[in-house]
Amino acid sequence: MHPVRSLFVLAIAATSPVFAQDASLLVARGDSAQAAFDPGEALTRYEAAIAIDSANADALGKASRSAVDLAESLTDAERQKALFRKGEQFARLAVRADSGNAESWFHLARALGRAALSVGVRDRVKYAVAVREAGLRALALSPDHPGALHVLGMWNAEVKRLSGFELFFARRFLGGGVLGQANWKDAVQYLERAVQVDPDRLTHRLDLAGVYADVRETDKARAMYESVIASTTRTDFNDALYQRQAGERLKRLK
Repeated sequence: MHPVRSLFVLAIAATSPVFAQDASLLVARGDSAQAAFDPGEALTRYEAAIAIDSANADALGKASRSAVDLAESLTDAERQKALFRKGEQFARLAVRADSGNAESWFHLARALGRAALSVGVRDRVKYAVAVREAGLRALALSPDHPGALHVLGMWNAEVKRLSGFELFFARRFLGGGVLGQANWKDAVQYLERAVQVDPDRLTHRLDLAGVYADVRETDKARAMYESVIASTTRTDFNDALYQRQAGERLKRLK
């Protein structure tokens, strides 16, 4: 067959129902691996689905989630950075494929927040602005999306944790004027709502405990850390990590 004609046939085939079914099957297998707390295998399956259907928002968003989950568990800084960037890239494509999907915007906000940890101050401010925008887009589409609530709670907390000089510099010289809207009240309220909506997810409780500690609600922070440590419910691949972090932070709590 002529090479050009061959490419044309492949392009037509890739849009056929059979290929779509293959992509859906791979996404389902990725879901099974993710449910079994194997984000590496899940990511492989989602990437295979994306290779068949590059505009599959579901596969793209889930690939972002698995990449970030896997990166969080690593101690190899370079591999971690690469996976966070991959998570960001997949999430951007998910939003492009379906901008009306709250889950896609949440995955973007989450991936951007993680990717920001590996860049310089100037770029980190740009990431912070984009994280807030993506989180707000997710909440506009789904007002009680627990992940988006968490992202916005932590956005407020992380900005408030900046030193006065860092915040002034970011707002004055780096285009981060929106950072001035951050406040502890919103940090607490967003995270408390995330816990109310999704109480079994340890990451919500872990970060709420940290914010309680920041605002000198020590008894609430202690109780929240203890609830993370005592939990026997596992919903995320990194739950064991979150429990270790809760134990470490509880020991430092004053």
